[in-house]
Amino acid sequence: MIDISKIDFDKGNGLVPAIIQDYYTSKVLMLGYMNKKALELSLESGFVTFWSRSKNRIWQKGEESGNTLNLVSISQDCDNDALLVQAKPNGSICHTGSDTCWGFDNKPNAMFLNHLEAVIVDRRENPTDQSYTSSLFAKGINKMAQKVGEEAVELVIEAKDDDADLFLNEAADLLYHYLILLIAKGFSLNDVIKVLENRSKM
Repeated sequence: MIDISKIDFDKGNGLVPAIIQDYYTSKVLMLGYMNKKALELSLESGFVTFWSRSKNRIWQKGEESGNTLNLVSISQDCDNDALLVQAKPNGSICHTGSDTCWGFDNKPNAMFLNHLEAVIVDRRENPTDQSYTSSLFAKGINKMAQKVGEEAVELVIEAKDDDADLFLNEAADLLYHYLILLIAKGFSLNDVIKVLENRSKM
C-alpha cells in the first residue's frame, strides 16, 4: 500500500513522475506527473488523475475522450520520488489514438492468466451462488477433474474440423478448467512453468 506521506514531491518541484502500466498486459502505456492532490484524487476516485503541465491544472485521464484509466494499484520506488501505476485502460491512451504513447500495440497476452488465476482464487475463497467457478469448487475435485477431461475431448474433436472460432473457444474452456483444477490441488500456473523451465535446461 502506498504511503503518501513518504513521497518526495519537493525533489520535482511538487511533482513526481508516474509510469502507467496496463494491469493485464504489463505494457507501459504512458508517463504522466502527479502532485499530492492528483495522487489523492486517483486513490479516492479509482480513476488515474494527473497534474497537467500543459493545462496547468488537475486532469483526470479521459475526462473529455472517455478513455479513462481504472486504477488498480500505485507503488512508490525505492527513492520515494517516482510512481508505478497499474491500471485498466478504457480505449486508446495516447492523444494520437495509439494504444500507448510509444506507438506500441497493447494486445492481450499471457499475463492475463495471472489475473484469471486471481479471479478463480477469489471465487473459491468468496463463493457466490451466481458463480459457475464457485459451484465447481463446491462439487469437489472429482467433478473438476472430470470437466478437464470433457473439455480436452471437445478440443480434440474441434481440432479435426476447420472452424477456428469453435476450436479457440474449446481451447479457452480447457485452459480455464485446467486452471481451476491446478488451484484446487494447491498449485498455480507458475508451478507448472517452473517444471517446464527445468525441462528446458536438460
